[in-house]
Amino acid sequence: MTKNTHAAARTNAGFIPTTMRIGVSPRGERGFTLIELLVVIAIIGLLSSVVLASLNSARVKGRDVRRLADLKQLQTALELYYSDNNAYPVATTQANAATALAALSPANISTIPDDPLGGSYHYVYKSTDGGTFYCLGSVMEGTAPASSCNTTALGSSLTGVQYSTGP
Repeated sequence: MTKNTHAAARTNAGFIPTTMRIGVSPRGERGFTLIELLVVIAIIGLLSSVVLASLNSARVKGRDVRRLADLKQLQTALELYYSDNNAYPVATTQANAATALAALSPANISTIPDDPLGGSYHYVYKSTDGGTFYCLGSVMEGTAPASSCNTTALGSSLTGVQYSTGP
């Protein structure tokens, strides 16, 4: 082979026609084709929808964990109230916990917590006539743990809640 043949072989060895290169149009112009851009946009849209679905389920779990923590905090405040008064606050009909447990604040708890969603969602409270037993309840968005409220001692169960707890 001559010197010029070697040079031509080296030059043509890495040659790819411009019509087959990514980012180069058939006319040799640089840039992406419409199809390539649409494919990338579709992939980004698919990935973002998966991420948003995961975030939504995490938010639901987070609100349910907060509900359980709020009910535990209310139970502690009710026990402090009971140790001072030898009875729990009396609410013989199911009531909004913020209204029925107003006597707990500020001595036993700084503020009465409310459901993270607010609006029509509230924690509920009901007690026996003499204030010897109570049940607290909440709506749960996810799977509710087993309720620990003895509704036999209360006389009836709480309505409209998936989880209830008592002393």
